[in-house]
Amino acid sequence: MRIQDRLTKLRNKRGFTLVELMIVVAIIGVLAALAIYGVRKYLTNAKTAEARMALGRLSKDAQTAFEREAVTTGIITLQQTANIAHVLCPAAPAVPALSTAVQNQKYQSSPADWKGPWECVHFSMNDPQYFIYSYLVPQATNPAAAGDNFIAQAQGDLDGDTQLSTFQLPGQVQAASGEMVLTLAATITESNPEE
Repeated sequence: MRIQDRLTKLRNKRGFTLVELMIVVAIIGVLAALAIYGVRKYLTNAKTAEARMALGRLSKDAQTAFEREAVTTGIITLQQTANIAHVLCPAAPAVPALSTAVQNQKYQSSPADWKGPWECVHFSMNDPQYFIYSYLVPQATNPAAAGDNFIAQAQGDLDGDTQLSTFQLPGQVQAASGEMVLTLAATITESNPEE
């Protein structure tokens, strides 16, 4: 093979130009940025799922506690009757307490954290939790009356910037055909869910 033929072959074997390589690098950079954003969003959604699931369970537990029958008097005397009453459980303190809450970390509660007012609702968390759970009762009478309500609430700081995300699911006592019924809101209210 002649030298001239070898030179011609080398000239025909062309590599990538600098512009082509720069375009490929830019495309890879954009795809990586989108992937990182998507993964971060997915992880945050997975963490906030804990709050949504727990609030649903807490609200259902409060509804079940409301349906338990109680009587308006302590002891019913022989051959007497007493009216059956429904009562909302009393407010329960935040678990963990806001002062001990940690940012962007999980908290392992102890069974003692869920004593007192929490026992009325029969709600507790056994697994480590990202969120602070509380059961608020802005208005309640004994026996329950239309308009009495509660708010199941979860607060957390998933990204560690001290700004809390808040999830709430309220319930309200309503009168229907002379019967008191506790209804739950159709959706969970979310404030700064990705914080």
